[in-house]
Amino acid sequence: MLASVMAPLWACILVAAGILATDTHHPRDSALYHLSKQLLQKYHKEVRPVYNWTKATTVYLDLFVRAILDVVWNDEFLSWNSSMFDEIREISLPLSAIWAPDIIINEFVEIERSPDLPYVYVNSSGTIENYKPIQVVSACSLETYAFPFDVQNCSLTFKSILHTVEDVDLAFLRSPEDIQHDKKAFLNDSEWELLSVSSTYSILQSSAGGFAQIQFNVVMRRHPLVYVVSLLIPSIFLMLVDLGSFYLPPNCRARIVFKTSVLVGYTIFRVNMSNQVPRSVGSTPLIGHFFTICMAFLVLSLAKSIVLVKFLHDEQRGGQEQPFLCLRGDTDADRPRVEPRAQRAVVTESSLYGEHLAQPGTLKEVWSQLQSISNYLQTQDQTDQQEAEWLVLLSRFDRLLFQSYLFMLGIYTITLCSLWALWGGV
Repeated sequence: MLASVMAPLWACILVAAGILATDTHHPRDSALYHLSKQLLQKYHKEVRPVYNWTKATTVYLDLFVRAILDVVWNDEFLSWNSSMFDEIREISLPLSAIWAPDIIINEFVEIERSPDLPYVYVNSSGTIENYKPIQVVSACSLETYAFPFDVQNCSLTFKSILHTVEDVDLAFLRSPEDIQHDKKAFLNDSEWELLSVSSTYSILQSSAGGFAQIQFNVVMRRHPLVYVVSLLIPSIFLMLVDLGSFYLPPNCRARIVFKTSVLVGYTIFRVNMSNQVPRSVGSTPLIGHFFTICMAFLVLSLAKSIVLVKFLHDEQRGGQEQPFLCLRGDTDADRPRVEPRAQRAVVTESSLYGEHLAQPGTLKEVWSQLQSISNYLQTQDQTDQQEAEWLVLLSRFDRLLFQSYLFMLGIYTITLCSLWALWGGV
């Protein structure tokens, strides 16, 4: 039952297709067929399409910065009288069947990424238009000193590989002024903004002859807002936190712990910054220089705090142990060693004589204790005086580091604001 239903259905489809093919047959298609056959019947794509070999083939270039390249040239072998072919003035032909100029981009560093468009347009005068979308991955010298407020100038140089200027010449399809200020085709993404596309024509001389070339200079600037929020503002906050550590006492051990934590934060932030900053051999971003200087100030301040705490710790240990040893030694040495039984016997025999003998010993013991206390206080005063001198010296050094750090932070902020203002004026 299903087969009997499907058979009439297929029959209806075949009949409809035959009717459609019959109805859509026009003389224009026949003329198009004969025109294509006549143009390509004796055409040889290996030969440059000129009747006079001394005449150069001019290739017109146009550039829209959105990965679209217009290449136009004239093929003398592909011209016809449109009145003889039903007023057909334009036709599409396979690119593989006709001659095409060997135009390349000098700055290519990767294989050309472009969709394969097998056809080109040819008009009755022999002008061929090849609209070729390409994705260019080119070598460009980056100037990252002012990152993220940088302006980049990347060049695209078009020229023929084998043909000299006597055979293949280059020209502008539009005027250089129109190309320079044409931004309608550029896709304004989140990172780059197109400023201008300047162009120049020149002839490169070599041992094989002169080669015509056209250079397009694409000038773009980076949108810095995302880097200001994710990179510059956190770096300023981190520097302010480090500046706050200078208000802790220089001899405070908690200052070492605090600065060590800030140093770890600097290190992590530096790693994240290296992943966001573009790498360039020619220049280093200015924010990288500032960040390295601030890390150097942090390490100097941390080293100073470590040396101070170590010195004070050694002084306290030395000043505390020696006086107590002196006190203990003098007391044990000067105190008369008398057995309790003998002492009680002496007291019972002659208390008056014992009191007379005990009085000079007691005075001597008191005098010895006073001398020990005096020596201890003198040693403690010397230790405190040395500690005060070191504290004054290192406090001055700490103040100098703080002022230098504050100066660098001010220069850093003013420089970033100036670069942002210059970026906005471009």
